[in-house]
Amino acid sequence: MQETTTFQPPTTSLGRRTFLQVGALALGGWSLADHLRLQAATGKQIPKDTAVIQIFMGGGPSHIDMYDLKPGAPSEIRGEFSPIASSVAGYQFCEHLPRQAAVMDKLAIVRSVQHTNPSHLPASHWMMTGYEANVSAKANFNPSIGSVVSRLRGANVEGLPGYVGLPKQQLIGGSAYLGLAHNPFCPNSDPSKDDFEVKNLTLATGVTRSRLNVRQQLRDGLDRVGRDLQDTDHFEGLDRFSREAYELVTGERAAQAFDLSQESPQLREQYGNHSGGQSCLLARRLVEAGVTFVTVLSGGEWDTHTDNFNQLKNNSLPKMDSAISALVTDLYDRGLDKRVMVIAHGEFGRTPQINKDAGRDHWPGAACVLFSGGGINVGRMIGETDRQAAYPTTHPYTPGDVLSTVYNFLGIDHHHNFADHNGRLFPVLREGTPIRELYA
Repeated sequence: MQETTTFQPPTTSLGRRTFLQVGALALGGWSLADHLRLQAATGKQIPKDTAVIQIFMGGGPSHIDMYDLKPGAPSEIRGEFSPIASSVAGYQFCEHLPRQAAVMDKLAIVRSVQHTNPSHLPASHWMMTGYEANVSAKANFNPSIGSVVSRLRGANVEGLPGYVGLPKQQLIGGSAYLGLAHNPFCPNSDPSKDDFEVKNLTLATGVTRSRLNVRQQLRDGLDRVGRDLQDTDHFEGLDRFSREAYELVTGERAAQAFDLSQESPQLREQYGNHSGGQSCLLARRLVEAGVTFVTVLSGGEWDTHTDNFNQLKNNSLPKMDSAISALVTDLYDRGLDKRVMVIAHGEFGRTPQINKDAGRDHWPGAACVLFSGGGINVGRMIGETDRQAAYPTTHPYTPGDVLSTVYNFLGIDHHHNFADHNGRLFPVLREGTPIRELYA
């Protein structure tokens, strides 16, 4: 008798676990002592200028057709794709991810990530913030990970933004109550196109640098008057936003970092001549220059309710195969693998059961998250699922676990409390512990 694949929330507490007291370090929290013990056990010191590239595969990538194939399952479960060997014995990839399979020795793939929300935007909010949105979230109720990094870390180098979104801002990639200063800086232009430019890094026609300096001095004077009248965090946020915008426009560092023409045609070809590929190359340039957190929208169609297999093999998988493999190889070749962490995921996985339209539907019961760099132990797949790739059979990992792993790498205390506009306190994460198997 075959196992059922009707989605039911698992009995584990998952992302619904909460601390008994705001900011408490108990109940599975990851304390500074834990962090120091981890460093002592592994002998690895986290560099101070760490950075993260997050690749978001919006729509829900099919875990069972990528990293968690079930070749022994019935045809209506296993689908059309065959597994191929990777560079690490015992681990297999989808046949349409040959380049990622070749760099498996530089990857760690967690196959037992799970939550309970099958709707795109609330699930995206959960994966990006650690907080489940109980309604249809079209904007952030809680700040995204990039915004938290911008607030608590800022850029590694002055004159660059702390948080960048490529090629545009993710729908659930905003700053919420942290304010405008911590939204991502976005070019809003496709780096794979010949007309790519970052409009915000050029002076408007007729405006010289000296004229801009006069405007800046006038603005500073008006801001001082405003602060005398009302000294609030709002003014501080505007100050930082305006100062960083001024530095971006008048400095050369940002313009050079965004200049893809400095890369060889051969390297650009390896990343792939598409938005996701060129955005990954641009992300590498940005973190190398001093940006701390970059979110890349992968492009491609991952919401494969119909024609799942043709869509994946002809579009989504080849694009991400080139982009991720080239990015990982590039970071290792440049000696950036200890300083830069790569993470790639969507908001959930896809149903094990193939539907009547040759598609797979939303499935939060199991999903995969790819890691690379960041000083983690690579060349491994962590976690297993049942015979249908429906639910984890090993320890399930929550969105909070994934996010706390990233925060831990960046040296950010995920128990830190923020106050929203009403003065209510929210920790960066209410639950989550860094994934120890990535360091074991």
